Amino acid sequence: MFSFLEGLECDNSKAYWEAHRTVWETHVKEPVRRLMADLEDEFGPLRTFRPHRDVRFSKDKSPYKTWVGVTTSDRAVGGVGSFLRISADDMRLAGGAMALAPDQITRFRRAINDPAAAKEFESLRQRLDAKDLPVGPGMPPVLKRVPAGYAADHPRAELLRWKGAVVVKEYPVEKWMHQREAIERVREIWTATAPLTAWIDKHIGESEAPPRRRGA
Repeated sequence: MFSFLEGLECDNSKAYWEAHRTVWETHVKEPVRRLMADLEDEFGPLRTFRPHRDVRFSKDKSPYKTWVGVTTSDRAVGGVGSFLRISADDMRLAGGAMALAPDQITRFRRAINDPAAAKEFESLRQRLDAKDLPVGPGMPPVLKRVPAGYAADHPRAELLRWKGAVVVKEYPVEKWMHQREAIERVREIWTATAPLTAWIDKHIGESEAPPRRRGA
């Protein structure tokens, strides 16, 4: 898998893809399919990302993604759930919300402003931090200032500037990623971050805006 992705980074072309299609099918697509099958009973329906990039509005016309991913969410923006991304250099596991939609950000701020909801959030942050799984603000950049409607000296001013709430755990490429341990590592991190996802589901919920689907 990793050698294929490394080669694709060096030669992101249809010629490379077609010459290595069998490698893609056997050593990338099939292992991801097996991983999904092992995890779906526990985490629900899983979705993968199509390999082709949407280049319509991008200056970068490279035709293929140089990574493979699995997620429990079907939204590109506003998705809440668990995520896996594998590139030539690393494997990233995540749980929470990487990029909240505007209506979700409004509800997130209300929750952070609410003492009871904020106490829940801070408590789960502390528990995750103790497991070396710190909760971060998701996609940058965070706001430079506290949003309008909230005091500049708000006790949770830093959190009010966030546009997401997510744990991301990165692992450099290692031998265990080719073994059963990889599935167990995914299960471990997704299970550990489930309380964060549950808090987001409870206090924020899905975006009410029409979904912008991720490249499935």
